[in-house]
Amino acid sequence: MKLHASSTQQYQTVTGYDENGVEINAQPYNYSLIVMPETPPRAWEVASFEQLNEAHFAQILADAPDVVILGTGERQRFVHPKLTAALTMRRIGVECMDSQAACRTYNILMGEGRKVTLALILAPGAGSAA
Repeated sequence: MKLHASSTQQYQTVTGYDENGVEINAQPYNYSLIVMPETPPRAWEVASFEQLNEAHFAQILADAPDVVILGTGERQRFVHPKLTAALTMRRIGVECMDSQAACRTYNILMGEGRKVTLALILAPGAGSAA
């Protein structure tokens, strides 16, 4: 059997994070974003944890992930179940973590081939980054 080299799709990997933002494939971001393994990161219009609403999670639902890792900033915070009800009804798990733990967990799940979404809340200038 003859094997040919083929181009493999580059996965979106968290390559760094600090108090000011996150790097996805060495590209810096300092605003909230949604990251999935096989699609480029996209802005997520969430300025703070307190601003979260059902519409923010509806954006994630459209991607139909298996699990959502929500990075809530410097510390772990939990969203009200009504915000994630649409995801839960479709058996999509939602895990809330501080942003650094969320980034690490996303990389692990992505490496396992899971259909995972990383939703990071990065408050500009607030120092609560991934």
